[in-house]
Formats: sequence, structure tokens, C-alpha cells
Amino acid sequence: MTLLKPALHPELLKVTERIRQRSKHCRSDYLKKMTAAQSNTPQRSQLSCGNLAHGFAACNSSDKQALSDGSAANVAIVSAYNDMLSAHQPYAQYPEKIKQAVRSVGATAQVAGGVPAMCDGVTQGREGMELSLFSRDLIAMTSAVALSHNMFDAAVFLGICDKIVPGLLIGALHFGHLPCLFIPAGPMPSGLGNKEKIRIRQLYSEGKVDRQALLKAESESYHSPGTCTFYGTANTNQLLMEIMGLQLPGASFVNPNTVLREALTIEAAQQVTRLTALGDDYRPIAQVIDERSIVNAMVGLLASGGSTNLTIHLIAIARAAGIIIDWQDLDTLSKVVPLLTRIYPNGPADINHFQAAGGMPVLIAELLNADLLHGDALTVAAGKTLSSYVQEPFIDHEQLRWREPPPHSLDKAVISSANKPFAPTGGLNCLTGNLGRGIVKTSAVDSQHQQITGPAKIFNHQDDLLHAFNANQLNQDFIAVVRYQGPQANGMPELHKLMPPLGVLQDKGFKVALVTDGRLSGASGKVPAAIHIHPEAANGGALSLIKDDDIVTLDCQTGQLNVQIDEREWQSRIALAPDNSAQQSGVGRELFQAFRHNSSSAESGASFFSIDKNHY
Repeated sequence: MTLLKPALHPELLKVTERIRQRSKHCRSDYLKKMTAAQSNTPQRSQLSCGNLAHGFAACNSSDKQALSDGSAANVAIVSAYNDMLSAHQPYAQYPEKIKQAVRSVGATAQVAGGVPAMCDGVTQGREGMELSLFSRDLIAMTSAVALSHNMFDAAVFLGICDKIVPGLLIGALHFGHLPCLFIPAGPMPSGLGNKEKIRIRQLYSEGKVDRQALLKAESESYHSPGTCTFYGTANTNQLLMEIMGLQLPGASFVNPNTVLREALTIEAAQQVTRLTALGDDYRPIAQVIDERSIVNAMVGLLASGGSTNLTIHLIAIARAAGIIIDWQDLDTLSKVVPLLTRIYPNGPADINHFQAAGGMPVLIAELLNADLLHGDALTVAAGKTLSSYVQEPFIDHEQLRWREPPPHSLDKAVISSANKPFAPTGGLNCLTGNLGRGIVKTSAVDSQHQQITGPAKIFNHQDDLLHAFNANQLNQDFIAVVRYQGPQANGMPELHKLMPPLGVLQDKGFKVALVTDGRLSGASGKVPAAIHIHPEAANGGALSLIKDDDIVTLDCQTGQLNVQIDEREWQSRIALAPDNSAQQSGVGRELFQAFRHNSSSAESGASFFSIDKNHY
């Protein structure tokens, strides 16, 4: 595929420069800290003999010898392995594979630590989901513990799913003097088609099929080791790690337990050893992740119609690198970045169809040719910059090699061209109005449903909406306001199980929408949904004042979210917060009280960590 000479889009340049200026001081402070931590001798050389003896006591004799008197790199393995997550089950054998791979190039590797990894698919609609968002910051903290031993010259990270990759990356960025590389495990093969899966879900919501039929459909969809195949947060993470240059070119969506997957894992382990300060191609993650790579990530999110969770996570990731972004940056880019993929819930295809159509190299090439990516952004690949990612891996005589990808999409119903996109804009808009500030994803919402005005129906818990639906109380036009779902209220759970009933009502011809200070993520689909609203209701936001039958307008195109009410009446209202004490304990929620009390807003990354933009 021939790449044209880049001449970056003016809006891309404008947003990048705006971020650079906004971040000048905290980015400078961050880089100074990371530079101070660098060393051109093995990190473990700073340890005392007692320290070092503890660090390699359990190693085999050859690794112990290399660690005690050699100058070879020692690679940290930080793993989110568990075998309940289908996406992470393949990681069971990765540490030994990585160790063998780096030994063959004269280096060593150790499992530095494990991090928690919960499955949002298991906890959807359950109390455990209220720990999900905060698990990201916990993962960042446990990553820091793993790397704090100062034994390592580089690190590889084994993680895929929703909060896990952002947490690992935030942790990695606090050790920005180390080269860091992410190693994926790949998606499971395709199972039951997404169209049929959603049909069965809606039939179940209407009481037309039983639980056995629903479980059969779900089990045929999620059926083997590997990442779930729909384009939710897990696969969005993988796409963004590659477009940010933290994974090898074309590595994201190769199925587990294949020869190509094995070869990519070995190459990734060996590649990170070539990037340490001990050699002549030092590429610490603090240099790989800069304003250009963050903008590239936002472009990738928009062009692919990715998970709305990343509108929170990217902000937190950028802050960890001393870079300040906000939803206005995404909104500006969304107006010029076209939608180039159709992957469920934005279309019927799954991530394997995307890979078969040309996958990441074709998508990156389209965006580079449209002047919508910083092709000179530094990466972990042998080719150094993102421009080298327009290539696909393959096995040639048992050797891993890269070649040019198809010259264009092999399935234009899955990957389109920048000249003929599925939509001229990225499908994510920032919302503002007297109800607060939030995000709406429009890439899967039909144009006829993108402007709606109707009476509000107020719910303080998602189960209240489901009870009303099951009691046939929602057969009308309305806007559901599901509030007290923000990070300070209950950890900001995803409200995935609201989508089937709202979809049923929309299919019946009713005009419906959702407004919430909670999350939706990969569940964002055909029903218009204003999400991540802040200030959240629990923090005195406007959602705490709205009442049943207030007239609300949600305009996805103009970005307006307003309640139509007399200003004097509005100012006279007093919020009566519900008693949510029952949501503060059980399934470990009492352990996360400090996270709830200290969380920032969604647009500040919903983070437990201090993120004062004036002081890194």
C-alpha cells in the first residue's frame, strides 16, 4: 500500500498544539522526573548485595549468574492472568515463553507481579460492577508495586480487557524511564452472529424466550479462550495500544493458540530488550507516549467507533504522562475524523471480520493518507514510527516476517475508505447544557433517533427502570434519566442491561433515550444515550434536581442537553438524594470507600489519584 506524503490535517495540528500548550508545565515536570530515574547501567546495579540476593534467589543458576555479574537486560513481566477471563486465559503459558525468548538473545525475565483482572461481562448488572471502574486505578497501583523493586530494565504487560489495559498503562507511565511493550493474546474465533445474539436478548426482555434459550445464545457467542469478538472496550483497548505504538504492528487481532500468535509473542519479548538504556536504541515509554500518540489514540477511537469508556480512560492515561486532554479535544477531532469501520455494535461484523478485511494496517494506512495521524510518532516497533505500522505479520518458512497489507479493504462493509466513509464524522460528540456535560456516541444510532424531546422518567437505580418496563409502564415516548450512577455515588457502573428493553421500546415506534451519570461502554448502540454526565447527581449536579415529566431535549448533532423549565422554578428546587447506604457494602464495596469519596469527574478521568492540572 502506497502512503502519500503526510501534510497533517489543520484540525489535527490545532488540537495537538492546544494540548501541547495546555500541558507544557506538567509535561515538563513529568519528563524531568523520568529523566532523573534513567540509568545506562542495569537498574539492579543500584541495589545492595542483600537486595539483589533477594531479587534473584528463586532463579535458575544461569539466570542467577546473568543477574549477578552480567550487563544484560532484565525484563519485568506484569501479568493480569486469570482463567476466568476468556481473553486472559491464554496468558497462563506466556511467562515461560517470554523467559525462553529473552534468554535466546542474552537477557533475562522475571514475573514482577500480577494485577487483578475482573470481567465486566460477568459482573454486568450485578453489584460487583460497582468495583469495575475503580479497579483501573487499583491495577495502576499494583503495577507500580510490581515495578518498584528496581530490578528491571524493561517491562512487558499482559492484559487486554476493559479497565486492565488502561490501569497497566497508567502504572507503566509512572515508570516512564523503562521501555514498555504490551503483548496481546488475541480474540476468540467467531461464534453466534451479533445480529442473532441481540435478537435473542430482546426476545428474552419481552418474555418470548426463556433463560435456557438466552444462555444457549450467549454461550454460542462467548465460547472459547480469547477476547470477546464484539467491538467493546477490550478490543478498543487493543486497537488503541497498536495505534499508540505500544504493540507490534498487526499484533492486536491474531487468534490465540496459532503459530502466528506464538511468533508475535516471542518477537515482542525480544524486541523490548533492544529498547533499553543498555543499548543504542533507547526508547522509554515516556518518549513513546507524547501529545502525538495521545492524539493518534483519539483519532483511532473516533475512526473505529470505539468504546465510550475510552473517553474516560484516555484522559487518565494522558494525565499519567503529564498531558492534559478533555472532551472538547475529542469533539473537535470528531468533526473531521470519518467513521471507517462497522463492527458490532456499530454494525453486524465482529473483530475477526475486521481482521479479515485488512485490519489495523489498512485502517492506519487510510488515516495516514487522510493526514489524520501523526505518522512520525515514536513506537516500540523496529521501524520506530507509526508510519511503519502499515504492514501485516505472516509466517514464512517458520519465520515471522512483515509484508505490505492489501492495497484497500477486502470488505468495504466492514472497513471503508476515507473517501467514502460510513459517516463523515467520528460519531462521538460532547454534550453541554443546563443538565451538565457529557458524551454521546452516535455511530450506531440512526439519524432519525438523534434528536429527541420528551418527558423525563426518573430512576435512581437501573433496576427501577427494568421493573417499570416489565410492568408495561413505559409504552410511550420518554427520556429515561438514570441518576446517582456516577463515580462518587456507586463507582459508575456500566448500565448494559438497560439496552435490550430500551431497544424493544424503540422498535415498537416509541421515541426513547437515556440520560445518565453512569457508563455504557460497548453496550452503546441504537438508542441515543447521553452518558458520563457531570457534575454527577451525587455531587449536586443538575440531574439531582430533575423531576418526572420535565421536558428534556437531547440533540446528538448540536450537542445540546437541556431541561426546558422556568429558571426561577429550577433555582428553587432542592435535591433529595436517595439513601444509597445499601450500595456502600457487600462484594467488597466497603473497601473502595476512599475511591468513591475522592474520585474526580468523568471528564477528569474518574480517577482516585490527584490530577490537579497545575501540579503533576
